[in-house]
Amino acid sequence: MASLLKESKKAKGKRKADAMDVDVEENHSGPSTKKLRNKQRVLMLSSRGINHRMRHLMNDLEALLPHVKKDSKLDSKNHLSLLPELADLHNCNNTLYFEARRHEDLYLWAAKTPNGPSIKLHVQNVHTMDELKLTGNCLKGSRGLLSFDRAFDESEWGKLTKEVFTHIFGVPPSARKAKPFVDHILTFSILDSKIWFRNFQIVEKDPLQPNGPPQTSLVEIGPRFVLTPIRIFEGAFSGATVYSNPGALLFRRLPVASVHLPHPPLTHCLLSSPPLLPLFSSSSLLFLVFSAMLTYRTTEFVTPASIRASVRREKGDKYGNRKHAQAERSTRKDLRKRPEDELAVSKVFS
Repeated sequence: MASLLKESKKAKGKRKADAMDVDVEENHSGPSTKKLRNKQRVLMLSSRGINHRMRHLMNDLEALLPHVKKDSKLDSKNHLSLLPELADLHNCNNTLYFEARRHEDLYLWAAKTPNGPSIKLHVQNVHTMDELKLTGNCLKGSRGLLSFDRAFDESEWGKLTKEVFTHIFGVPPSARKAKPFVDHILTFSILDSKIWFRNFQIVEKDPLQPNGPPQTSLVEIGPRFVLTPIRIFEGAFSGATVYSNPGALLFRRLPVASVHLPHPPLTHCLLSSPPLLPLFSSSSLLFLVFSAMLTYRTTEFVTPASIRASVRREKGDKYGNRKHAQAERSTRKDLRKRPEDELAVSKVFS
Protein backbone atom coordinates (compact mmCIF):
# COMPACT_ATOMS: atom_id res chain seq x y z
CA MET A 1 0.00 0.00 0.00
CA ALA A 2 2.79 2.37 0.85
CA SER A 3 4.50 1.67 -2.46
CA LEU A 4 1.30 2.49 -4.33
CA LEU A 5 1.02 5.83 -2.51
CA LYS A 6 4.65 6.69 -3.40
CA GLU A 7 4.04 5.87 -7.06
CA SER A 8 0.89 8.01 -7.13
CA LYS A 9 2.77 10.95 -5.59
CA LYS A 10 5.53 10.61 -8.20
CA ALA A 11 2.97 10.52 -10.96
CA LYS A 12 1.28 13.67 -9.62
CA GLY A 13 4.64 15.41 -9.46
CA LYS A 14 5.39 14.45 -13.05
CA ARG A 15 2.04 15.74 -14.19
CA LYS A 16 2.66 19.07 -12.43
CA ALA A 17 6.10 19.33 -13.97
CA ASP A 18 4.68 18.56 -17.42
CA ALA A 19 1.99 21.18 -16.94
CA MET A 20 4.59 23.72 -15.84
CA ASP A 21 6.69 22.93 -18.90
CA VAL A 22 3.71 23.52 -21.13
CA ASP A 23 3.00 26.83 -19.45
CA VAL A 24 6.60 27.91 -19.81
CA GLU A 25 6.60 26.99 -23.48
CA GLU A 26 3.38 28.91 -23.97
CA ASN A 27 4.85 31.95 -22.23
CA HIS A 28 8.00 31.79 -24.37
CA SER A 29 5.98 31.42 -27.51
CA GLY A 30 4.07 34.66 -26.81
CA PRO A 31 5.45 38.19 -27.41
CA SER A 32 7.78 39.47 -24.69
CA THR A 33 6.42 42.67 -23.15
CA LYS A 34 9.27 43.84 -20.91
CA LYS A 35 8.62 47.17 -19.27
CA LEU A 36 11.56 49.56 -19.27
CA ARG A 37 12.38 51.09 -15.91
CA ASN A 38 13.94 54.47 -15.32
CA LYS A 39 16.84 53.75 -12.98
CA GLN A 40 18.54 57.12 -12.79
CA ARG A 41 20.48 57.82 -9.60
CA VAL A 42 22.54 60.94 -9.01
CA LEU A 43 25.60 61.34 -6.81
CA MET A 44 26.04 64.85 -5.42
CA LEU A 45 29.23 66.04 -3.77
CA SER A 46 31.46 69.10 -3.55
CA SER A 47 35.09 70.04 -3.18
CA ARG A 48 36.79 71.68 -0.25
CA GLY A 49 36.43 75.42 0.17
CA ILE A 50 32.71 76.00 -0.43
CA ASN A 51 31.01 78.82 1.44
CA HIS A 52 27.58 78.96 3.05
CA ARG A 53 25.76 80.05 -0.11
CA MET A 54 27.12 77.12 -2.12
CA ARG A 55 26.25 74.70 0.67
CA HIS A 56 22.68 76.00 0.88
CA LEU A 57 22.31 75.63 -2.89
CA MET A 58 23.34 71.98 -2.64
CA ASN A 59 20.82 71.42 0.15
CA ASP A 60 18.05 72.97 -1.94
CA LEU A 61 18.84 70.75 -4.92
CA GLU A 62 18.96 67.71 -2.66
CA ALA A 63 15.49 68.56 -1.36
CA LEU A 64 14.16 68.96 -4.92
CA LEU A 65 15.66 65.71 -6.24
CA PRO A 66 14.68 62.68 -4.11
CA HIS A 67 16.84 60.32 -6.20
CA VAL A 68 20.07 62.11 -5.17
CA LYS A 69 22.67 60.46 -2.96
CA LYS A 70 24.88 62.97 -1.18
CA ASP A 71 28.50 62.15 -0.38
CA SER A 72 31.21 63.84 1.65
CA LYS A 73 33.58 66.41 0.19
CA LEU A 74 36.27 65.41 -2.26
CA ASP A 75 39.69 66.24 -0.88
CA SER A 76 41.64 66.68 -4.11
CA LYS A 77 40.59 68.85 -7.04
CA ASN A 78 43.25 67.40 -9.34
CA HIS A 79 42.01 63.80 -9.26
CA LEU A 80 38.58 64.03 -10.84
CA SER A 81 39.05 60.53 -12.25
CA LEU A 82 38.05 59.23 -8.80
CA LEU A 83 34.48 60.47 -9.24
CA PRO A 84 33.33 57.67 -11.61
CA GLU A 85 34.61 55.12 -9.10
CA LEU A 86 32.72 56.87 -6.27
CA ALA A 87 29.56 56.88 -8.38
CA ASP A 88 29.99 53.16 -9.05
CA LEU A 89 30.40 52.48 -5.33
CA HIS A 90 27.16 54.35 -4.60
CA ASN A 91 25.36 52.59 -7.50
CA CYS A 92 24.81 55.91 -9.33
CA ASN A 93 24.96 56.58 -13.05
CA ASN A 94 24.93 60.41 -12.86
CA THR A 95 27.14 62.84 -10.95
CA LEU A 96 26.75 66.47 -9.88
CA TYR A 97 30.10 67.81 -8.65
CA PHE A 98 30.36 71.35 -7.25
CA GLU A 99 33.91 72.69 -7.52
CA ALA A 100 34.76 75.82 -5.50
CA ARG A 101 37.77 77.98 -6.23
CA ARG A 102 39.17 80.73 -4.00
CA HIS A 103 36.02 80.47 -1.84
CA GLU A 104 34.29 82.73 -4.39
CA ASP A 105 33.83 80.99 -7.75
CA LEU A 106 31.59 77.96 -8.17
CA TYR A 107 31.80 75.49 -11.07
CA LEU A 108 29.35 72.65 -11.69
CA TRP A 109 30.24 69.35 -13.34
CA ALA A 110 27.25 67.41 -14.70
CA ALA A 111 28.38 64.00 -15.93
CA LYS A 112 27.08 60.62 -17.00
CA THR A 113 29.19 57.94 -15.39
CA PRO A 114 31.17 55.92 -16.20
CA ASN A 115 31.32 56.57 -19.96
CA GLY A 116 30.37 60.26 -20.20
CA PRO A 117 29.73 62.83 -21.49
CA SER A 118 30.44 65.51 -18.91
CA ILE A 119 29.64 69.23 -18.93
CA LYS A 120 31.55 71.92 -17.06
CA LEU A 121 29.52 75.03 -16.21
CA HIS A 122 30.14 78.24 -14.29
CA VAL A 123 27.47 79.00 -11.68
CA GLN A 124 26.47 82.64 -11.17
CA ASN A 125 23.71 84.67 -9.50
CA VAL A 126 22.90 82.04 -6.89
CA HIS A 127 19.78 82.71 -4.79
CA THR A 128 18.68 80.01 -2.34
CA MET A 129 15.19 79.28 -0.99
CA ASP A 130 15.90 80.79 2.43
CA GLU A 131 17.27 83.93 0.85
CA LEU A 132 14.42 84.54 -1.60
CA LYS A 133 11.51 83.86 0.82
CA LEU A 134 9.05 83.37 -2.04
CA THR A 135 5.43 82.34 -1.53
CA GLY A 136 5.65 79.15 -3.60
CA ASN A 137 5.79 75.77 -1.92
CA CYS A 138 5.80 72.11 -2.97
CA LEU A 139 5.77 68.72 -1.34
CA LYS A 140 9.19 67.40 -0.40
CA GLY A 141 10.01 64.36 -2.48
CA SER A 142 7.43 65.07 -5.19
CA ARG A 143 8.32 64.64 -8.83
CA GLY A 144 8.72 67.75 -10.96
CA LEU A 145 8.11 68.40 -14.63
CA LEU A 146 11.02 69.51 -16.81
CA SER A 147 10.54 72.43 -19.19
CA PHE A 148 13.27 73.25 -21.72
CA ASP A 149 13.48 76.30 -23.91
CA ARG A 150 13.10 75.88 -27.67
CA ALA A 151 16.65 77.21 -28.07
CA PHE A 152 18.02 73.90 -26.76
CA ASP A 153 16.99 72.19 -30.02
CA GLU A 154 18.68 74.81 -32.21
CA SER A 155 22.28 73.80 -31.42
CA GLU A 156 24.16 70.55 -30.99
CA TRP A 157 25.51 71.43 -27.55
CA GLY A 158 22.00 72.44 -26.49
CA LYS A 159 20.59 69.03 -27.47
CA LEU A 160 23.36 67.24 -25.58
CA THR A 161 22.90 69.46 -22.50
CA LYS A 162 19.14 68.89 -22.59
CA GLU A 163 19.61 65.12 -22.66
CA VAL A 164 22.08 65.16 -19.75
CA PHE A 165 19.86 67.46 -17.67
CA THR A 166 16.85 65.23 -18.39
CA HIS A 167 18.69 62.24 -16.94
CA ILE A 168 19.91 64.18 -13.89
CA PHE A 169 16.93 66.38 -12.95
CA GLY A 170 14.19 64.00 -14.08
CA VAL A 171 12.99 62.08 -11.01
CA PRO A 172 12.17 58.44 -11.87
CA PRO A 173 8.81 57.12 -10.59
CA SER A 174 10.55 54.16 -8.93
CA ALA A 175 12.82 56.31 -6.74
CA ARG A 176 12.81 55.21 -3.13
CA LYS A 177 12.13 58.64 -1.62
CA ALA A 178 9.88 59.91 -4.41
CA LYS A 179 6.19 60.58 -3.80
CA PRO A 180 3.55 60.03 -6.50
CA PHE A 181 2.72 63.72 -6.87
CA VAL A 182 3.61 66.30 -9.52
CA ASP A 183 3.22 69.79 -8.09
CA HIS A 184 6.19 71.81 -9.40
CA ILE A 185 8.04 72.45 -12.63
CA LEU A 186 11.77 72.99 -13.30
CA THR A 187 12.45 75.38 -16.18
CA PHE A 188 15.68 75.70 -18.18
CA SER A 189 15.92 78.71 -20.49
CA ILE A 190 18.75 79.91 -22.74
CA LEU A 191 19.40 83.65 -22.85
CA ASP A 192 22.69 85.34 -23.77
CA SER A 193 24.24 81.86 -24.23
CA LYS A 194 23.55 81.14 -20.56
CA ILE A 195 21.19 78.61 -18.98
CA TRP A 196 18.74 80.13 -16.49
CA PHE A 197 17.26 77.77 -13.88
CA ARG A 198 13.93 78.46 -12.14
CA ASN A 199 11.57 76.36 -10.00
CA PHE A 200 7.81 77.07 -9.95
CA GLN A 201 4.87 75.64 -8.05
CA ILE A 202 1.85 74.53 -10.07
CA VAL A 203 -1.27 76.11 -8.51
CA GLU A 204 -4.53 74.73 -9.89
CA LYS A 205 -6.89 77.07 -8.04
CA ASP A 206 -6.91 80.77 -7.42
CA PRO A 207 -6.11 81.35 -3.71
CA LEU A 208 -8.43 84.38 -3.70
CA GLN A 209 -11.33 82.25 -5.03
CA PRO A 210 -10.96 78.73 -3.58
CA ASN A 211 -14.48 77.73 -4.62
CA GLY A 212 -14.19 79.20 -8.11
CA PRO A 213 -13.36 77.46 -11.38
CA PRO A 214 -9.91 75.82 -11.70
CA GLN A 215 -7.28 78.23 -12.97
CA THR A 216 -3.72 77.00 -13.38
CA SER A 217 -0.91 79.41 -12.49
CA LEU A 218 2.77 79.29 -11.53
CA VAL A 219 4.34 80.63 -8.34
CA GLU A 220 8.12 80.66 -7.99
CA ILE A 221 9.65 78.61 -5.20
CA GLY A 222 13.40 78.81 -5.68
CA PRO A 223 16.31 78.35 -5.88
CA ARG A 224 17.48 80.26 -8.93
CA PHE A 225 20.88 80.40 -10.59
CA VAL A 226 22.54 80.94 -13.97
CA LEU A 227 24.84 78.43 -15.69
CA THR A 228 27.45 79.39 -18.28
CA PRO A 229 28.67 76.39 -20.33
CA ILE A 230 32.44 76.24 -20.64
CA ARG A 231 33.33 72.84 -22.10
CA ILE A 232 31.73 69.49 -22.87
CA PHE A 233 34.00 66.46 -22.63
CA GLU A 234 33.52 63.11 -24.29
CA GLY A 235 34.25 61.01 -21.19
CA ALA A 236 33.35 61.32 -17.53
CA PHE A 237 35.41 64.26 -16.21
CA SER A 238 38.00 63.62 -18.94
CA GLY A 239 38.39 62.86 -22.61
CA ALA A 240 38.34 64.88 -25.80
CA THR A 241 36.62 68.26 -25.95
CA VAL A 242 33.30 67.91 -27.75
CA TYR A 243 32.26 71.57 -27.33
CA SER A 244 34.07 74.66 -26.15
CA ASN A 245 32.62 78.11 -25.59
CA PRO A 246 33.49 79.80 -28.90
CA GLY A 247 34.30 83.20 -27.47
CA ALA A 248 36.35 82.17 -24.45
CA LEU A 249 38.38 85.29 -23.73
CA LEU A 250 41.09 85.34 -21.09
CA PHE A 251 42.58 88.66 -19.99
CA ARG A 252 45.59 86.99 -18.45
CA ARG A 253 47.94 88.03 -21.25
CA LEU A 254 46.08 90.97 -22.76
CA PRO A 255 46.70 94.56 -21.63
CA VAL A 256 43.72 96.77 -20.98
CA ALA A 257 44.17 98.90 -24.08
CA SER A 258 44.20 95.84 -26.37
CA VAL A 259 40.87 94.35 -25.25
CA HIS A 260 38.84 93.66 -28.38
CA LEU A 261 35.23 94.75 -28.41
CA PRO A 262 32.88 93.31 -31.02
CA HIS A 263 31.22 96.66 -31.74
CA PRO A 264 33.33 99.22 -33.69
CA PRO A 265 31.45 102.38 -32.57
CA LEU A 266 31.99 101.61 -28.90
CA THR A 267 35.60 100.58 -29.54
CA HIS A 268 36.22 103.86 -31.32
CA CYS A 269 34.61 105.78 -28.48
CA LEU A 270 36.59 104.10 -25.73
CA LEU A 271 39.94 103.28 -27.26
CA SER A 272 40.45 105.28 -30.46
CA SER A 273 39.31 108.79 -29.55
CA PRO A 274 42.16 110.84 -28.07
CA PRO A 275 39.88 113.39 -26.29
CA LEU A 276 38.17 110.64 -24.27
CA LEU A 277 41.24 108.75 -23.11
CA PRO A 278 42.46 111.30 -20.53
CA LEU A 279 39.03 111.29 -18.91
CA PHE A 280 39.27 107.65 -17.79
CA SER A 281 41.79 105.95 -15.56
CA SER A 282 42.95 102.42 -16.31
CA SER A 283 40.61 100.82 -13.76
CA SER A 284 37.58 102.82 -14.92
CA LEU A 285 38.40 101.96 -18.53
CA LEU A 286 38.50 98.27 -17.59
CA PHE A 287 35.13 98.64 -15.90
CA LEU A 288 33.67 100.32 -18.99
CA VAL A 289 34.97 97.54 -21.21
CA PHE A 290 33.31 94.85 -19.07
CA SER A 291 30.10 96.88 -18.88
CA ALA A 292 30.05 97.23 -22.65
CA MET A 293 30.53 93.50 -23.07
CA LEU A 294 27.58 92.80 -20.78
CA THR A 295 25.43 95.48 -22.40
CA TYR A 296 25.85 94.16 -25.91
CA ARG A 297 25.25 90.55 -24.78
CA THR A 298 28.33 88.93 -26.23
CA THR A 299 28.87 85.18 -26.05
CA GLU A 300 32.31 85.53 -24.54
CA PHE A 301 33.07 83.75 -21.28
CA VAL A 302 35.51 85.58 -19.01
CA THR A 303 36.76 83.68 -15.99
CA PRO A 304 36.51 85.55 -12.68
CA ALA A 305 40.12 84.69 -11.91
CA SER A 306 41.30 86.48 -15.04
CA ILE A 307 39.26 89.57 -14.14
CA ARG A 308 40.79 89.67 -10.67
CA ALA A 309 44.25 89.17 -12.16
CA SER A 310 43.68 92.14 -14.49
CA VAL A 311 42.57 94.31 -11.56
CA ARG A 312 45.65 93.31 -9.56
CA ARG A 313 47.84 94.04 -12.55
CA GLU A 314 46.30 97.49 -12.83
CA LYS A 315 46.95 98.10 -9.15
CA GLY A 316 50.58 97.10 -9.70
CA ASP A 317 50.82 99.57 -12.58
CA LYS A 318 49.43 102.26 -10.29
CA TYR A 319 52.24 101.63 -7.81
CA GLY A 320 54.86 101.83 -10.58
CA ASN A 321 53.33 105.01 -11.99
CA ARG A 322 53.30 106.61 -8.54
CA LYS A 323 56.98 105.83 -7.98
CA HIS A 324 57.82 107.15 -11.43
CA ALA A 325 55.91 110.39 -10.70
CA GLN A 326 57.81 110.79 -7.42
CA ALA A 327 61.14 110.44 -9.24
CA GLU A 328 60.06 112.98 -11.85
CA ARG A 329 58.93 115.39 -9.14
CA SER A 330 62.26 115.18 -7.36
CA THR A 331 64.09 115.76 -10.69
CA ARG A 332 61.98 118.84 -11.46
CA LYS A 333 62.64 120.14 -7.96
CA ASP A 334 66.38 119.86 -8.52
CA LEU A 335 66.09 121.68 -11.86
CA ARG A 336 64.06 124.56 -10.34
CA LYS A 337 66.65 125.09 -7.61
CA ARG A 338 68.53 128.40 -8.16
CA PRO A 339 72.35 128.48 -8.18
CA GLU A 340 74.14 130.14 -5.25
CA ASP A 341 74.89 133.88 -5.61
CA GLU A 342 78.54 134.71 -4.95
CA LEU A 343 77.65 138.32 -3.92
CA ALA A 344 75.04 137.24 -1.40
CA VAL A 345 75.07 138.92 2.02
CA SER A 346 75.72 135.61 3.78
CA LYS A 347 78.92 135.15 1.76
CA VAL A 348 80.23 138.76 1.67
CA PHE A 349 79.80 139.45 5.40
CA SER A 350 80.59 135.96 6.65
